[in-house]
Amino acid sequence: MINMKTLIVMLFLTSLSFAQNAASAPSAPPPRVAPADAKSHVGEMATVCGKAVDNKIPKYGIAGRGKPVSFDIDEPQPNPIFYFVAFGTQTGGPQEVIAAYQGKRVCVTGKINMQPTFAPFILAADRSQIKIQAEDQ
Repeated sequence: MINMKTLIVMLFLTSLSFAQNAASAPSAPPPRVAPADAKSHVGEMATVCGKAVDNKIPKYGIAGRGKPVSFDIDEPQPNPIFYFVAFGTQTGGPQEVIAAYQGKRVCVTGKINMQPTFAPFILAADRSQIKIQAEDQ
């Protein structure tokens, strides 16, 4: 489970990367990376697609954002290969974001991060980073 200090650091680093990326206009869409290959692309902007098979909600939330929800892609605990973190709406909270993505095929675009002892992840602070795919894709 991600502790609060780790999550705060992740949010800070991601906000810095958003500021940096906003300053330079992207010339091409980020490459697609398979969930199992994400660990080879840490620090890069990419799109990772797969099925949200499990989720976790931490005990504590973040002021102004609520509780983050981590979604394991393709492989659940205890051996996840990739996950993304998203926030529910202020009115719907974590249950709203779980209903939006759990069990669905999604593509998440952003900077791939990694913490020691955890799988690679993308912090989707903006829900526009997450796109639901049709089941046949």
